Amino acid sequence: MREYKTQMEAAKKGIITPEMEIVSQKENVSAEFIRESVAKGTIAIPCNINHKSISPEGIGMGLKTKINVNLGVSGDCRNYDVEMQKVDMALKYGAEAIMDLSNYGKTHDFRTALVDRCPAMIGTVPMYDAIGYLEKDLVKITPEDFLRVVRAHAEEGVDFMTIHAGINRRAVEAFRRDKRKMNIVSRGGSLLFAWMMMTGRENPFYEYYDDVLEILREYDVTISLGDALRPGCIDDSTDAGQIAELIELGALTERAWAKDVQVMVEGPGHMAMNEIEANMKLQKRLCHNAPFYVLGPLVTDIAPGYDHITSAIGGAIAAASGADFLCYVTPAEHLRLPDVNDVKEGIIASKIAAHAADIAKGVPHARDRDNEMAAARHVLDWDEMFKVAIDPEKARAYFESVPPAERHSCSMCGKMCAVRTTNMILEGKTVEFCDE
Repeated sequence: MREYKTQMEAAKKGIITPEMEIVSQKENVSAEFIRESVAKGTIAIPCNINHKSISPEGIGMGLKTKINVNLGVSGDCRNYDVEMQKVDMALKYGAEAIMDLSNYGKTHDFRTALVDRCPAMIGTVPMYDAIGYLEKDLVKITPEDFLRVVRAHAEEGVDFMTIHAGINRRAVEAFRRDKRKMNIVSRGGSLLFAWMMMTGRENPFYEYYDDVLEILREYDVTISLGDALRPGCIDDSTDAGQIAELIELGALTERAWAKDVQVMVEGPGHMAMNEIEANMKLQKRLCHNAPFYVLGPLVTDIAPGYDHITSAIGGAIAAASGADFLCYVTPAEHLRLPDVNDVKEGIIASKIAAHAADIAKGVPHARDRDNEMAAARHVLDWDEMFKVAIDPEKARAYFESVPPAERHSCSMCGKMCAVRTTNMILEGKTVEFCDE
């Protein structure tokens, strides 16, 4: 029987947990740094006591930027075998977290299988599952019902849950007063808004927040405070509704920490590039440096089919400016449920953004692989280049699709390769291009 309920409680007591030790080794920082940061709330280690297959990860200040992969079935796409293929893809390319956003039917079996086999952190949004789990229309669901779903997910081993507790009456008032082009685009946020309007009641996750925290504390589940009022187009970013909710999330962060529940705070959304840095700093200030988990931000609204790129641009800027956790976006965003290839494209784009940000932030050893790639390119060692590449299979396939006459270069430059030319001159050799 361990002496603590949660990672945060242990950290406050001066205890370095096995999970903290693992994170310190992965991050090349001291275990004491991890403990101090978990105690302060600037690092979270989402790790449900019932998730036995997990390989713990840390999210927060001073650590590598992590990425999350969303998957799960919908009413139109119900193939759980395909979703498991996406899980395998996420693990293959190094995603640290997977969120099951299934919103159709009984999702218990899939989620249980996910927890049993998956070493990545598992997240859910209980609000998505409520209607199917409870088999009730939205207006008939009670606050007690919502809490039942939260408990069910916690018991199953989910490591973090998105809880949209910040969209209370005050935030809704600000949202309704300051008109938007896109209104509410968060699925969970829209459902809660609808429930509040239809019942005339306060947001149950806000009204019964202490009860939610007690459940999460029991299983050491990290609360990911959802951004129900995130902007759904760049014209809506940094408006009254978004900021009003963020202020509420800051207060909810401190209440969770007082109960020894770890916190992440979710952020936008769609946002022009020139607003991103200020938003990251504002969130850190208002939410007391809690880890920040962002979707994108998508820096333009006109690229359906390419939103993994618009997201990666915004994600790199966001993470370089202080965000700690990036939710991937696939080319299928705004269009359909992503297929397995979409998932791969989204993961790679997000990993590039996270890595680029880590270099900018000066995260220890972030440049190591880049230096390895430079060394391999310097000597034109193609096999080593493929080994170091973020997607070795694609890099090799591109190279071999139009093979060069000699392996000293690629088919773009041939013998005129700048690296080859310079190396030969520095080695005292003569550079010749014409055959006698």
